[in-house]
Amino acid sequence: MDLLWVLYSMLTVCMAINLEATGSHSMFTCEPITLRMCQGLSYNTTFMPNLLNHYDQQTAALAMEPFHPMVNLECSTEIRPFLCALYAPVCTEYGRVTLPCRHLCQRAKSDCYKLMDMFGVSWPDEMECSRFPECDESYPRAIDLLPSSDGTEESPSSVQRDYGFWCPRELKIEPDLGYSFMGVRDCSPPCPNMYFRKDELIFARYFIGVISIVCLSATLFTFLTFLIDVGRFRYPERPIIFYAVCYMMVSLVFFLGFLLEERVSCNAASPGRFRAATVTQGSHNKACTLLFMTLYFFTMAGSVWWVILTITWFLAAVPKWGSEAIEKKALLFHAVAWGVPGALTITLMAMNKIEGDSMSGVCFVGLYDLMALRWFLLVPLALDVVVGVVLLLAGIAALNRVRMEIPLEKENQDKLVKFMIRIGVFSILYLVPLLTVIGCYLYEQSHRSVWETTWVQERCREYHIPCPFKVEKTSRPDIALFLIKYLMMLVVGIPSVFWVGSKKTCFEWASFFNGQRKKDAVHESRQVLQEPDFTQLLLRDPNTPVVRKSRGTSTQGTSTHASSTHLAMLDEPPSASTSRASSVRSKSSSFHGSLHRSRDGRYTACSYRGVEERLPHGSTLRLNDPLQHCGVNRLDSHSRHGSLQRLESQSRHSSVRDLSITAQAIQSSPGNGIHRVVEEDATKA
Repeated sequence: MDLLWVLYSMLTVCMAINLEATGSHSMFTCEPITLRMCQGLSYNTTFMPNLLNHYDQQTAALAMEPFHPMVNLECSTEIRPFLCALYAPVCTEYGRVTLPCRHLCQRAKSDCYKLMDMFGVSWPDEMECSRFPECDESYPRAIDLLPSSDGTEESPSSVQRDYGFWCPRELKIEPDLGYSFMGVRDCSPPCPNMYFRKDELIFARYFIGVISIVCLSATLFTFLTFLIDVGRFRYPERPIIFYAVCYMMVSLVFFLGFLLEERVSCNAASPGRFRAATVTQGSHNKACTLLFMTLYFFTMAGSVWWVILTITWFLAAVPKWGSEAIEKKALLFHAVAWGVPGALTITLMAMNKIEGDSMSGVCFVGLYDLMALRWFLLVPLALDVVVGVVLLLAGIAALNRVRMEIPLEKENQDKLVKFMIRIGVFSILYLVPLLTVIGCYLYEQSHRSVWETTWVQERCREYHIPCPFKVEKTSRPDIALFLIKYLMMLVVGIPSVFWVGSKKTCFEWASFFNGQRKKDAVHESRQVLQEPDFTQLLLRDPNTPVVRKSRGTSTQGTSTHASSTHLAMLDEPPSASTSRASSVRSKSSSFHGSLHRSRDGRYTACSYRGVEERLPHGSTLRLNDPLQHCGVNRLDSHSRHGSLQRLESQSRHSSVRDLSITAQAIQSSPGNGIHRVVEEDATKA
């Protein structure tokens, strides 16, 4: 009768567990007892993890081996029921674990203490009798086998506890691979993504694939435009090209992930070994490692090149560095832009922080590891944003101060304002996507624990693992959050097209497809403005070498990479301009004596060496005697002196007037300084 009553009670408990829909705590799945020591008791089902936090019965069996001599020698009738109460407790409603009575523990310990000492076995601390409830009944008690809803009061020996997360058997990984999931080693997240449905993942994959194609086309166009005319983009705008190359590689990796689907980011399932598909982690998968290295390296390098771009703009606007001066620092720029991301990538590989992304098909970092997300994504990106914004604002403020303090013509002021707006728009097109990505990462890391707890609560019955204890808040991520994150990670490279897009680019591509590389009118006008004028050569000091202006310009933003002389002209007060004009007039008066009137009535520079310097390459001017070239070699010394005196007295007035007008025209010409550069920028645009 007693056996029938126990069987009836066990059947009632199992029916109550299966029929209960919801409760304060989730049901814990019962499993048959496979421990040889605990078979043949008054109950035949147990649950894992047990009271000693053993994950499965195999682990519990290994922990019970030291007590086998005491059980086999039957040192006490209470030792076997007591050990099974701890290592294979009776299966009841989860959250209401039954414990053996304290007197049962004391009798088993006192009867077997001497035998345990002989075998060198000590009584474990977790089995200390003071931890068990004060009662004197056999295990299990009848009240422990009844559902909690049938009892009038809760059993004093029942406890409620949180076992934490236990990795399901289907998600277990070989120990030598170094996997971890939710703080548990040798465990990996399920694949596909554990948060979303299959139809949502399919839509997300195609969405990411389309965006990656668009971004890849835009950045590739920027890079090819640079290759058509390498000399067109010089510092300070050269970092835009490297920035575009970085995000071109990022887009290419996402496109490859779209094509590969889950073949690289996930480990295949092994039904024969009870293994489900899991997310790839670590560097054992060579294809996943290669995708991670490319994606993370160029993502970080792109953000660093953005900072370098703001640095070059700052150097051109504030200390008035020229293109050549900035270009001398190119080696340092490249060392930082490629070295820092390389060091971070190697560090992550050494720490084995690579994780597969089943949604996009790539491998990245911080997808499940919050520490890696904070220190290897949020901190570097936030630091790049702060430094870049500070330098950008300082440069724009310097240009605005120039516009407000220096009296420029209204046309040039408007062009300078347009250039400042253009820099601002380009920066906003970069910062808004990047700040959105940072915001998504912050939201993700703050809600990750809630999402994981919700997932465990929903899947604990399926995986036969402990369900969460006292869940106060549940939440699932929205697919839109991840779509926005991937969108902004890719479109951040598109602003580079905004910078290179101009009429000049259209002309270059048209010439490229036509097989011609002829210069357009805009380029010719730039060349004319940049070549030293003959009058400038005439007015300069004979001992000063000819200085040619750099031809390295761009159709866009050329005002920032003008020479330091050009940028400095904006900061000169009006008095400096007046003094320069008077200096030009004095030079014209001092050099008029070097002119000689020819037969057709024009003046030629006879004794000025600047003419000889401006001769084409390969030409040789044979001047044994300067006066011989002027047609006065047949005159004797007396008549030569008289002719020059008469020439000086007759042409003094006309020569000074003509050259003064020419010098004033040169001084006021928009082709000098930043006036010319900004005007070119507006003309090309």
